[in-house]
Amino acid sequence: MSYDALLVLSFGGPEHPDHVRPFLENVTRGRGVPPERLDAVEQHYLRFGGVSPINAQNRELITAVEGVLADRGLELPVYFGNRNWHPMVEDTVAQMKADGVRRALVFATSAWGGFSGCRQYDEDIARARAAVEDAPQLTKLPQFSDHELFLDCFADAASAALAEVPSGSRLVFTAHSIPDAADEAAGPPGVTNLYSRQVRDAADNVAARIGTGDYDVVWQSRSGPPQVPWLEPDICDHIQSLWDERVPGVAVVPIGFVSDHLEVIWDLDTEAKDLAGELGMPFARAATCGQDPRFAQMVVALVEDAIAGRSAGLGVSVDGAPCVVGCCPAVRRPTRA
Repeated sequence: MSYDALLVLSFGGPEHPDHVRPFLENVTRGRGVPPERLDAVEQHYLRFGGVSPINAQNRELITAVEGVLADRGLELPVYFGNRNWHPMVEDTVAQMKADGVRRALVFATSAWGGFSGCRQYDEDIARARAAVEDAPQLTKLPQFSDHELFLDCFADAASAALAEVPSGSRLVFTAHSIPDAADEAAGPPGVTNLYSRQVRDAADNVAARIGTGDYDVVWQSRSGPPQVPWLEPDICDHIQSLWDERVPGVAVVPIGFVSDHLEVIWDLDTEAKDLAGELGMPFARAATCGQDPRFAQMVVALVEDAIAGRSAGLGVSVDGAPCVVGCCPAVRRPTRA
């Protein structure tokens, strides 16, 4: 199959204090999130200068991918677009059309199934194409939670984190929590809990690579009203429990994230680390995988598979069943009473 460009599609993040509030409003539009919650999250961003590292890290990834493409003799320009902040994907697709791109592959920077990690990126692509007359054809590459290079990156990062804490410390994998109802709805018809299953499977694979069976999978970054059940336990609650059990330390692996955006630097490097410090518990946080050279190699491997006609457009496969229309529906989050 012939393609003439690659689009890296991501979540987006503010790059100036003035961007923070409009960015958060884009993220939460239509979800009934109360203003006081946005106020709190805005302060988290402002504590770090109003800048999320995610855009800069995606630009670094693009530079690395361009290098691997060149090494492999693949002449594909790489474009960058976001769901929630500039460069917005609609603007990027318009530029691709102006540059003469007709058929492009799309790498979405989420490893996971479910609505926000998979289907919403499909919707982003459809929305961008609808906004541009005679837009290029865009084919999303499959996700990668079980890709060998992805798992190898996290295995090395987990080993490095464990080396920073005392012997007997607990290995703890963490990913973004979602409402229980959203997790139950994640998957093709007849399949449930796709998201949490993929996270646990990836954690299993990474733990096996480093030869340990002593690990936990926990969650972070919940934002919904307290009466709505979300995936648990929360990372901070879990650290407290480990301390109560006299576990000598904790090595946290943010397997749910490919870059150090705010939910990593706030929820883990700030809240979780501060709690561990207050308890006197040694704490280490493993690196995310987006800046590991193998991650760019993985992106190009997915591109090569697509060019060879092996996998482009199949999406997440669950028990041998590819994505189908209607899988991973959005679950409306109740507003606060």
